[in-house]
Amino acid sequence: MALRKQSFAENECYHLYNRGTEKRIIFLDKKDYERFLFLMYICNTEKSIILRDTHENFDRGETIVDIGAYCLMPNHFHFLVREKTENGISTYMRKLLTGYSMYFNKKYKRTGKLYEGVFKSIHIDKDNYLKYIYSYIHLNPAKLMDKNWRENKIKNINNLLDYTFSYLYSSIKEYKDKKFKITNPSEFPAYFKKSINHKNELLEWLNFTDT
Repeated sequence: MALRKQSFAENECYHLYNRGTEKRIIFLDKKDYERFLFLMYICNTEKSIILRDTHENFDRGETIVDIGAYCLMPNHFHFLVREKTENGISTYMRKLLTGYSMYFNKKYKRTGKLYEGVFKSIHIDKDNYLKYIYSYIHLNPAKLMDKNWRENKIKNINNLLDYTFSYLYSSIKEYKDKKFKITNPSEFPAYFKKSINHKNELLEWLNFTDT
């Protein structure tokens, strides 16, 4: 896997994303999503890990990044992360993406790269952009319900919101249930102290997003 040359600054936030090579599907079934989520959890550690020896109760010790939001889509993913330790983001993404690629290639008997080059990153240096990213990431599933949701949002807005809020493969579930495992919202601004606050923010964003 190609390595990223860009460095990240400690205590700074970034929007990370990437998709399958040639826009290919990288999550083909429920177990694929669950495997990636499992890896998102166990790879966030200073420890060296042997994937075959890890399990849900793996003691990670100190984590190397803080994750504020995530969403897995059939052919791509989005994360909001904060660099916690030196080289934390690069180390985390290397472990995660290498681990999933090995799993995927073995399961589907394929070879070669799985992702479209190195993961992409955008530095989030403004508070209003940070808040926007929460909604942007969590509203990605709306495209699965209606790929033209921006144009059709008026008639579908309640259905879009319900679908997004029940999506299983994003951090919206952790915020809704108040059971934080992959995410660590305490290290990010407390925009949404209650589940209803988060839902209202998504509703407002749906109402005012331009086409």
